[in-house]
Parts: sequence; C-alpha cells; structure tokens
Amino acid sequence: MTRLVHVLHAGRLDFRRALQLQRAVASLVHRTNNPPDDAHHQQQWGSCRNVLITTEHDPVYTIGIRTHGYDSAEESRLRALGADFVRTNRGGLITFHGTGQLVAYPILNLKLFQPSVRWYVCHLERSIIELCRRFGLRAQTTPDTGIWIEDRKICAIGIHASRYVTTHGLALNCNTDLEWFRHIVPCGLVGKSVTSLEAELHRPDLTIDAVMPEFLSSFRDTLECDLVPMDDELRLQLLREC
Repeated sequence: MTRLVHVLHAGRLDFRRALQLQRAVASLVHRTNNPPDDAHHQQQWGSCRNVLITTEHDPVYTIGIRTHGYDSAEESRLRALGADFVRTNRGGLITFHGTGQLVAYPILNLKLFQPSVRWYVCHLERSIIELCRRFGLRAQTTPDTGIWIEDRKICAIGIHASRYVTTHGLALNCNTDLEWFRHIVPCGLVGKSVTSLEAELHRPDLTIDAVMPEFLSSFRDTLECDLVPMDDELRLQLLREC
C-alpha cells in the first residue's frame, strides 16, 4: 500500500485554533481508517488516511505533560510579555512558538507506517537532520529531545499518540525571533541555547516559505511516503470547523 499523506497548509493560526484543527483532523483520520459501511462516508472521507498540517503560530508559550516549575505566577509573567500560554498533552516541558517558525503536525496512522512511537520519533528527527544537511548544517540528536547544532537547539519535537494516530509534532526555527526563548528554560534544559536557520547561516531570507519545499521533500524521503495537497473543499471545511 502506498503511504499517502495529504498536506494541509493552514497558514498562520492561533495555537488554540491549531489544537482544535488537530483534533478535527485526528478524528477524520480515525474515521477514515475505521470507516462504517456507509457509501456517503466513503465518498466524503475515503482518501485521507494520513494528514500533514503545516502552520505558523502567533507568539505562544506551550507546556507539555511535564509542568514542574510553571505555576500560575509563571504563567502570568509570560503572558505579560505579550504571548499566549497553553497547557497541552504532548510530551516535554515548555517551549515557544511564534512567527518565523515552521510548525508541522503530522496526523498519521502509524499502522500504515510502523506501529512504533519510537520509530516515528526517530524518523521525524532524521527528516530535520536531512533538511539541515541540505542547507549545509550538521545537525544531530543528543540524549536531550529535539534536533541540535552543537549545543544549540534548532528544532523542538513533542508528540502524542492515541490508538496509533499521532498528534502534535515539530517546530523548526527558520527566522524566528529568538529573544522570546530568553524568558524560559526551553524544554527544561539548563545551560543550553536555541538557534535558527537564519542565525546559523546569517540569512534572513530563510523564511518559512523558503524552507517549506525542502522540509516537505525531506519529510517525504525520510518517511517514504507520497505527499499530495489536500482537496481545497475539505481543507476549508476543516478550517471552518475550528
């Protein structure tokens, strides 16, 4: 079976709206992979067995299931900077999302790839390492989560899986304003810093739009799948639902 992934380019989305979109798409993926014997359903949803959402967020600090050190007072402090603050069910601790950051939420049925969360995370990591290589950067994994250039994190990864369907994903710093990260300990890693493609290559032209083709290509090659644009009618319907 061909691993077909429909790409939903969502544009710039508020993080909370993106969470709603993920839930809607995950429900779609669950239904598509476990359809009722219903001709109408087959006609409406039949082909979207896997979806890759790409987006960019307004400034927001998000925290995963490890919440140590981020109580209501810390939440208020961060909100006062002009960013939103959202608690989520992904893995990991606190990070920042904002403009200039390519955010990808693969909503995949791992049974159509490998029914292994470890396999999935490894391949997400490899796709970003390959992307960095294409830009002339040597990136790597470390015992800490994410993708690193020496001791500087360039991409955060935090995922969730339910019944082998994945949500959340990765955030690659393209030309992100890194000052936002100075107000937190990103991912709880003391003594480590954050970087971007722009900072490493001194190229402010490395916007999300400029990086997107290489991201999609490395994602496709690493996960050995075919990427096709989502049907416009379905894309708009899902966005309206959010």
